[in-house]
Amino acid sequence: MIIRLKKTNDLRPASLTLAGLLTILLSFVFANVSTAADRITIPIEGSSSGPPAGWDLKEWKGTARFDVVDTEAGKTIHLRSSSTSSALYRDIEFDIREYPYINWRWKVTTVPQGADVRKKSTDDQAAQVYVIFPRFPALVNSRLVGYIWDTGAPAGSTVTSTKTSNTRYIVIRSGQTGLGEWFTEKRNVYEDYKKLFGEEPPMVGKVSVMIDSDDTESAAESYIGGIYFSKE
Repeated sequence: MIIRLKKTNDLRPASLTLAGLLTILLSFVFANVSTAADRITIPIEGSSSGPPAGWDLKEWKGTARFDVVDTEAGKTIHLRSSSTSSALYRDIEFDIREYPYINWRWKVTTVPQGADVRKKSTDDQAAQVYVIFPRFPALVNSRLVGYIWDTGAPAGSTVTSTKTSNTRYIVIRSGQTGLGEWFTEKRNVYEDYKKLFGEEPPMVGKVSVMIDSDDTESAAESYIGGIYFSKE
């Protein structure tokens, strides 16, 4: 089994022995991914201002607004959008067949007005969780399975992105129902991938969370945390 998470700091002082280096590297890995046999935990760590440590930021339109906050659901990412579009990515590599289930908690407080994932002109969502499967060339051929809280499309819908056919959505929740409440979600990504793309999945390469309200020129707000992959 291969599990790799991106490292963000050089932990090697000039005078460090090999044994000491191994100890520090093992400590780093164990601190960033659960070693329990039944799960892989995606860490959400950092200060209250800015994206979590170890996550990469992408801004498509406007300035991103991500923060790490303590909530009743533990440390979560606070996502806000005002006519903007942005995402966070975390590198991780493993075989989805070994850990097929993704688990997470989220709360949406504001959905973008008039949004609907089924229309290119209104493709905005308050909360999006993606599992990304890189395929060469990665920029144009990677496969994305997205779990979203949409405004207009009904819960249970499966939608091919109107902007890129390699992104497939499953609408987990929809509209105003449940705003301000925490929900715990669980999906079998392996089975979802096969149903959405009609093929066996490659290795997982990234996990992402996203928020956007640029197409509808409105606002959105959500919280996402507790992300991990499990065997069952």
